[in-house]
Amino acid sequence: MSEPSRLDQLHFLRRYLLQELAKVDGWIAAEEAREAKEAARREPPPPPDWVISTMSSGRGPLPQGIHTGACHMAPGNRRPITREQALTALSEGVPACEFCRPDTELGWLE
Repeated sequence: MSEPSRLDQLHFLRRYLLQELAKVDGWIAAEEAREAKEAARREPPPPPDWVISTMSSGRGPLPQGIHTGACHMAPGNRRPITREQALTALSEGVPACEFCRPDTELGWLE
């Protein structure tokens, strides 16, 4: 029996390498799926320390109240704010939530 030609050997090598590449592609797909599943299981980020609730109006959002980040009583839209922004809003007359009392946590005295 004669030796396979160089071209036959290269075709054989190509088929073998394509099979191996398909295995690697499968491993990559499995790892990507595992990482995506793990990312979906991660805990959500903690709530912000302070939020301001607003209601929409023809003139733009109107502040409705200052809340702690964990308060679920905030009506309308909620937007995270810094401690300084919360104190400024309270000083400008935006009311503090009567349930979570951010004014007490902020040390705000009228």
